[in-house]
Amino acid sequence: MKVRNRTFVVSGGSSGLGLATVQALLNAQAYVAILDLRPPANLSSSRAKFWKADITSETEVEVAVEGSVAWSNQTGAILGGVINCAGVGTGAKIIGADNEPHPLDLWRFALEVNLTGTFNLSRLVCKHLIHVAPEGPDGERGVVVMVASSAAFEGQPGQAAYSASKGGLVAMTLPLARDLGRHGIRVVSVAPGAFTSPMTDRMSPKTQASVIRELVFPRRPGMPEEFAQTVMWVIGCQYVNGETIRLSGGARLPGKL
Repeated sequence: MKVRNRTFVVSGGSSGLGLATVQALLNAQAYVAILDLRPPANLSSSRAKFWKADITSETEVEVAVEGSVAWSNQTGAILGGVINCAGVGTGAKIIGADNEPHPLDLWRFALEVNLTGTFNLSRLVCKHLIHVAPEGPDGERGVVVMVASSAAFEGQPGQAAYSASKGGLVAMTLPLARDLGRHGIRVVSVAPGAFTSPMTDRMSPKTQASVIRELVFPRRPGMPEEFAQTVMWVIGCQYVNGETIRLSGGARLPGKL
């Protein structure tokens, strides 16, 4: 897909992997609708517009999507797809050190943000994307990118809720691609390993050192710009569809860090 003068909706686009993706899209002359709880700092572009939206609120997300589509139409751009970068990390064992069970509200929160939030935003964008004029000999209309995690495959102790939410994204990638194939819309998930982000910055120095020990090459966390490069490749490579792409530097998480 050609990125120039296409509009992409990016959730969680104000920081971390989402912000790096926003910047890569803007550098490629795309338009970007950013959905997040707060606007990005030091980002000024006539091609970017911010909507405040809690990804767990069906109403707020719907209002933001409708606004994004209207804004895209006003600019003369063509809707190109959605990049689902909004997410949270949670940690709790099913039975904690105090012998109390995992808080059910924490379980629901992880799934509501990471899994349901991604599904809801994708369905609302696709409602409009199926009406975009098809492009090229294959008749492509757009792309849905979801952000899973290495934890979907190798969850750590205390990551049951987080791993379940990210594993759900992996599991629904192929059926969504099959649902949307007749409309010329591709669905791809990216599963990052250890990346520099606000989420990993909150890890203790001991945990960060443990993660780095497991890296193969390069022996460092991934950079947000490398995640953005992968998203740009997914958008541009028309034959990648229904897949989850691991972005881990060859690392596999051990049973315990």
